[in-house]
Amino acid sequence: MPRAPKLASFPAIRGATRFYEICSTITGVGLLLLVAEMILKYTPLHVELFAGGSGGFLWFAPVIAGPGCEWWSLFLPMTNDCEMISVGDGFNISLFILVAHGWFYVVYLISCFRVWSLMRWPFPRLVVLALGGIVPLLSFFMEARVAREVRGYLAAREAAEASPDTIPAAEGSR
Repeated sequence: MPRAPKLASFPAIRGATRFYEICSTITGVGLLLLVAEMILKYTPLHVELFAGGSGGFLWFAPVIAGPGCEWWSLFLPMTNDCEMISVGDGFNISLFILVAHGWFYVVYLISCFRVWSLMRWPFPRLVVLALGGIVPLLSFFMEARVAREVRGYLAAREAAEASPDTIPAAEGSR
């Protein structure tokens, strides 16, 4: 049976849960943007989003298949040595989304680990929390569920600690 969190760690648990909620939302939005970027780049649209450059403020630049690409490799990324080459200039927003989500996923994992360790959950729970950052939409559902579960647990434990557990001997003898 896993050990229960200590009462002294409840303020830290509340802070870690709030940090997890923020990280989960940011990671979920970043993942949805990343999925949209991958659809734009690897479907027959073959475009990437740029800011500035020759196309104006915001514009889509075409992406062409490099040498060694087979017809099917345009639709299945990383199936051979096919490199997709962007012809846009300016700031590549698509690449920024990719890198930003990757780095913020590390922050998200830290927030997951913090909640998991303070709540003293079993290891498979950490794995499910980590999947929230790589399965589209899962982070939003996990955020709501984890926050509700942690707050409910903390409230129940605090109520149990505040209520008297035993009846005094003088009242029990009447």
